[in-house]
Amino acid sequence: MKCLVLGGCGFMGSHVAERLLRDGHVVRIFDKLNVDEVNIAPFRRDVGLLTGDFTNASDVEAALKDTDIVFHFIGTTLPQSSIENPAYDIETNVLASVRMLDACVKRGVKRVIFSSSGGTVYGIPQRTPIPEDHPNNPICSYGITKLAVEKYISLYHRLYGLDYRIVRFANPYGPRQKTHASQGAVAVFLGNALENRPITIWGDGTVQRDYIYIDDAVDACVRLAMGDYAPGIYNVGSGRATALNELVETIKRVTGKSLAVKYAPARKIDVPVNVLDITKVSAAMKWGPSTKLADGIRATWQWLLNSRPPQ
Repeated sequence: MKCLVLGGCGFMGSHVAERLLRDGHVVRIFDKLNVDEVNIAPFRRDVGLLTGDFTNASDVEAALKDTDIVFHFIGTTLPQSSIENPAYDIETNVLASVRMLDACVKRGVKRVIFSSSGGTVYGIPQRTPIPEDHPNNPICSYGITKLAVEKYISLYHRLYGLDYRIVRFANPYGPRQKTHASQGAVAVFLGNALENRPITIWGDGTVQRDYIYIDDAVDACVRLAMGDYAPGIYNVGSGRATALNELVETIKRVTGKSLAVKYAPARKIDVPVNVLDITKVSAAMKWGPSTKLADGIRATWQWLLNSRPPQ
C-alpha cells in the first residue's frame, strides 16, 4: 500500500513509518518545516519526506497525491497547552484536520487512521476499565478537539464513504520519546534519572494511567490499518492501571537510581484514573500487548543510555 504518515518524524509516527516499511509498504512522511529528522535517521533513505504547514490546505493536498492510506499523527498541542489557548487548538487541529479530510476525498484516499487519545476523550471515568462506548466528557481542550476530529471522520465516512479506523491510544512510551516534555511520564522520569534530577509529580502520586510500550501500540495500529476490520473506534492500551508512585518505584529498580520525588499541587486537567478496556481490539484481531511495563522501561532506559553523547 502507498502510505502517508502525517507527523511521521515524531515519536509514534516514526515508529509506524518504520513498521510499514518493514512490512513492505511504500511510505511517505509529511511533517513541519525544518523538522528534526533524528527519529527517521535509521531509515531516512527508504522514505519520501515532504515538509510544510498542516494548516495550509495546499501543502496537505500536495502530500496526499497518490496515497492509499493516511496515518494522522499530527497534533499541535498537549493537554496543558491546549487549555492555555483553545482557539489555537481548534484552528490548528480541528480545522486543519477537516481540510485534510476534504483533500482525502478529492484525492481518492481509501482509508484514514487517526491517532486519538484514550487518556483524555473519556474524561473522568464512570467505570474502569473504560470501553469504547463509555460517555465522552473530556476536561481539557485537547480531549475536546480529539473528539471533534473523531466525529468529523465518522461524518466523512457517512457522507463520502471514506474508510477509517480511530485508535484511542492509552499512554505509549519507548525509544525516541522526548525526555524534556510536559507529556509522557515514562520518558520524562527516565530523562530525570539519566540526568540525576528529581522527579516532579502533580498530586500525591496515586493518579493511575495505562502505559503501553511503543512496539505493542504500533503493532495494533498497523494491523488495524491493513486488515479488513470494521470502521470505528478501537482502544489500544495495556489494559492495566499503574499509579505514578508505582511507576517511579519500577524506574528505580530498572535504573538502579535512588530518585528524589517532588510532589506539586494536582492539576485540574488530570483525571484520577484512566485504564482502557481493550476487549474490542483483542477480539477483532486476536491482539494483546506482549511487553511488561518493567521490560518496556528497561528497553527505553537502554536506548537512552546508548543515545547519550560520549562524556
